[in-house]
Amino acid sequence: MNPSNTSALMSQEPHIAAQLSGLEREGVVQRMFSSIARRYDLNNTILSFGLHHRWKRIACRIVAEAHPHQTIDIGSGTCDLPLMLVSEFPAIRRVMAVDLNASMLGVGMAKICKARSEDQIRCFRGSAESLSFRDNVFDAAMAGFCIRNVGHLDMVLQEIYRILKPGGQFICLEFSRPTTQWLRTFYDLYSLHILPWVGTWVAGDRTEVYRYLPLSIREFPDQDALADRMKRAGFNRVDYENLNGGIVAIHRAIK
Repeated sequence: MNPSNTSALMSQEPHIAAQLSGLEREGVVQRMFSSIARRYDLNNTILSFGLHHRWKRIACRIVAEAHPHQTIDIGSGTCDLPLMLVSEFPAIRRVMAVDLNASMLGVGMAKICKARSEDQIRCFRGSAESLSFRDNVFDAAMAGFCIRNVGHLDMVLQEIYRILKPGGQFICLEFSRPTTQWLRTFYDLYSLHILPWVGTWVAGDRTEVYRYLPLSIREFPDQDALADRMKRAGFNRVDYENLNGGIVAIHRAIK
């Protein structure tokens, strides 16, 4: 599928784009995130009512409690998680930040420079499906709101397993399935109708990314299904914690 076809598909049928995989999905996702990079942080705060800061802080605390020497953040985007790790948790001294999208990573690098954290955070442009690191390198890996957008989920989980040391942990912060019917009904109303309008208006977006994002959540494995995929990738122990009634879940997988 060429770029013009995927662009047309994105504008006409976001639910089909959310079902894409491989290079087709990757191409669509990269174009969308490039278009909203400068307003991405602002929209996250508006659309989550500021809750994303709390969710990220909880995930970072879980990472920091293991006192890792080498940490990698996969799908760093605008580098919120690496910056939070090094600024709020003294146990974290060095973080590798990896993202495929140059626009998002550029925003993140500017934030790192502003915070004077260049010595603690190193940024690399690369794909989560083919991480350019040796086996058994990192004590901890994390991904925040990233892996539901990858082209091949199982390949990404296997790559994360590969680069972790034995006993290393992977912390995955991701949108998931609300645990009660009333919350699912409310969340559907908000995410399918209100979120796309507000997100598109704030970002000035023309790619339909804020229609795609809630649909991508519905196509993504729920809490138990994601835990099973992590186990199939080789992780020995997997558990998860629901936040805000399962709107978001934090999975922890131990190699």
